[in-house]
Amino acid sequence: AATAPGKKITARLKRTLPVRGPQAPTLSELMRWYCLNTNTHGCRRIVVSRGRLRRLLWILLTLSAVGLILWQCAELLMNYYSASVSVTVQFQKLPFPAVTICNINPYKYSAMKEYLSELDKETKKALETFYGFSEGKSKVRRSVDEWNSTGSDFFQQIPLLKVEDFSRTATDLHSGQKRKIEGSVFHKDSSIVNSGDSNDIIGFQLCDANNSSECALYTFSSGVNAIQEWYKLHYMNIMAQIPLETKEKLSYSADDLLLTCFFDGLSCDKRHFTRFHHPLHGNCYTFNSGENRTILSTSTGGSEYGLQVVLYIDEADYNPFLVTSTGAKIIVHDQNEYPFIEDIGTEIETAAATSIGMHFTRSRKLSKPYSDCTETGADIPVENLYNKSYSLQICLHSCFQKAMVDSCGCAQYAQPLPAGAEYCNYKKNPNWMYCYYRLHEKFVKEQLGCQQICKDACSFKEWALTTSIAQWPSTVSEDWMLRVLSWDKGQKLNKKLNKTDLANLMVFYKDLNERFISENPANTLVILLSNFGGQLGLWMSCSVVCVIEIVEVFFIDSLSIVMRRQWQRANKWWNEGKAPQASDVERQGHHNPVCVDEDLPTFTTALRLPLPQDSPLPRTPPPNYSTLRLETAFTEQLPDTLELGQH
Repeated sequence: AATAPGKKITARLKRTLPVRGPQAPTLSELMRWYCLNTNTHGCRRIVVSRGRLRRLLWILLTLSAVGLILWQCAELLMNYYSASVSVTVQFQKLPFPAVTICNINPYKYSAMKEYLSELDKETKKALETFYGFSEGKSKVRRSVDEWNSTGSDFFQQIPLLKVEDFSRTATDLHSGQKRKIEGSVFHKDSSIVNSGDSNDIIGFQLCDANNSSECALYTFSSGVNAIQEWYKLHYMNIMAQIPLETKEKLSYSADDLLLTCFFDGLSCDKRHFTRFHHPLHGNCYTFNSGENRTILSTSTGGSEYGLQVVLYIDEADYNPFLVTSTGAKIIVHDQNEYPFIEDIGTEIETAAATSIGMHFTRSRKLSKPYSDCTETGADIPVENLYNKSYSLQICLHSCFQKAMVDSCGCAQYAQPLPAGAEYCNYKKNPNWMYCYYRLHEKFVKEQLGCQQICKDACSFKEWALTTSIAQWPSTVSEDWMLRVLSWDKGQKLNKKLNKTDLANLMVFYKDLNERFISENPANTLVILLSNFGGQLGLWMSCSVVCVIEIVEVFFIDSLSIVMRRQWQRANKWWNEGKAPQASDVERQGHHNPVCVDEDLPTFTTALRLPLPQDSPLPRTPPPNYSTLRLETAFTEQLPDTLELGQH
C-alpha cells in the first residue's frame, strides 16, 4: 500500500514525458522517429514537408522508388540463377570412341529353327489363312521337345485374330472359329500397308490370367506389323528360356561377322573387338571398348585414318519373320556408356560403302539451382541395372524394369535382370503378356512416374554423325573383289560371295576440333550484391546500413511494440479479473465519487471532499500580526533618517 502512490507517479511520468526512438510506445511514433532520423531522404521529406499536396507527392515518389527497387532486385535475383553458354574449340589429338557393331539378324536362322519350329508353323498358317500365302511343302524342321509342346498350347490361347470393322466378334486364324471380343480395343498403328479389304483389322487379344473378363484387343491396320508384333511376343517367350551360353553359340562369332579391319592406316583383327551380347540383337562387337584400360586415339582426320571394316551379313540365314531389312547396326558411344542399339543405332546397308564422319563435342551443364540435372545419378532413387555410367536412357529402362518386376513378378526380356528376378516366360508367368502391355501403356503415357524421377546427366559426350553412302563394290571391281574376299573367308574360289552379303563401313573424324560447350553462372555473388547496392543507391540513396536499419525498425521494433501492446492488454484483463468488488472497497474506506482518476489529490480537490459528520468546518486561521512588525538590527537611528522621518 505504501508503494502504490510511487508506482502511480512513475506511470504518470511515463505517460507525460515523450518517448521516442526504438522504445516508442506506438507504431505511428516509431515511424515518425524513423523518418526524421533515417538517411533515406524521401522518408524524411514526408514528415518535414509543409502542405498536404507536397507531402502526398513525396509519399508517391517514395513508394514508387520502393516498388522500382523491389522489381529490379527481383530481376537481378532471377538472373543470378541463369547460366551463360560458352563454346570452346580446341585442335588436338582426340580419343577414338567405342564403335559397337551388330548384325540386324540376331541369331542364325538355321541354328534357331529347332526352337522356333512351332512358332514358324503358326505364323505360316496365319499368312495362308489371312492372305492366301502358301510356299508349298513346309521346310521347317519339326522337333518334339518342351519348347514346342508348351508353345503349341500357348499359341492357341493367344492366336492372331481378324476383326471386321471393329466389331465385337473376331475370327481365330488358328482354328477358324469366331470369338467374342471383350475389354478395350487398342489400335497400334495406321500404316498404309493394308490387306485387300480396308475393313479387315488383324491383331491379337490378351487377357488377365486371374480374371478372364479383363481383356484387351491390340489391332493393327497393317498385317505386316501385326504379324511381326505377335511373332516377337512369342519369340521373347522362347528366348527367355534359353540359357545365355546357348544363345551366344546360336549368334554370330567375330570370325563370322568381320572380314577385314583397318584402323589409323594399320591392320586390326578380332582381338581389337569385345563381344557384347544384346538380348534383341544377339552377339555384338565393340571396337576400342577400353576393356583393358587402353583407349586408342587418332592424330589425323579423314577416312584413311579411322576405322574401316568389311562385314559379312549372310542374308540367306536371316529369320524371315523377325527382321525385314538386311544389314548391320552400329552405334558410336563413349567407353563408359551403354550402347542402346535398339534406340539410337544407325543402320548400314549391304552392297554399299557407308562413310560416317564424326564431330566430337563435350557438354557440361550446371546442376542445381541452375538446372535439374544430376552429376552421377546417385541422387536418383532408381537402381542402375546396366553397370555403366548414368544416362537418362539407363534410368528410364531401369525404372520400367523395376516396375515390371514389382507389378508382373518377372523381368522383361529386352533389359538386364534385377537382383533376384528372372525373365518372363509363359511357363512360369502365364499372365506376363497382359501385364507387360498394360504397364508399357502407362509408361508411354508417363503414368509410372519414371519420366518425373529420371533426370538428364550434367556431363556427357556426343559424336555428331554425318553419313554418306556409295555403291560398293563397283561393277568393274566386283568380280575380283568378291573372289578375294571369298578366299579370305576360307571358301572355294568357285563359290564366291554375293555382294548383298557384304557391307563396307568407315568411321572417322572429319576434323580434330574438339568442341566444349559449358554453362557458367551469368552472375556471381559479388556482382549480385553490387547490383543490389546500385539499385538501392539509385532510387533511395540507401546503403547496407540503411537496410539493416529498415530491418531493425520495421521488423524487430515494430514486432516488439505489437507484442508489448498485447502483453499489456493481457495483463490488464488478468488484473481486472482479480480486482475486489465495489462493496469491499466501501467497507474499507469512504466512497468518494469526486476522486475518480488515478492521480494524487490536489489542494482544490481536497476542498471539495465531503467532511465526516459531527465535525466542525475547517477555517483558515487568522494571520499572526506580530510577524508584520519590522525589526531592525540597528539599535540607533542615523541622524539623516531621523530628519527624513520628521518630514
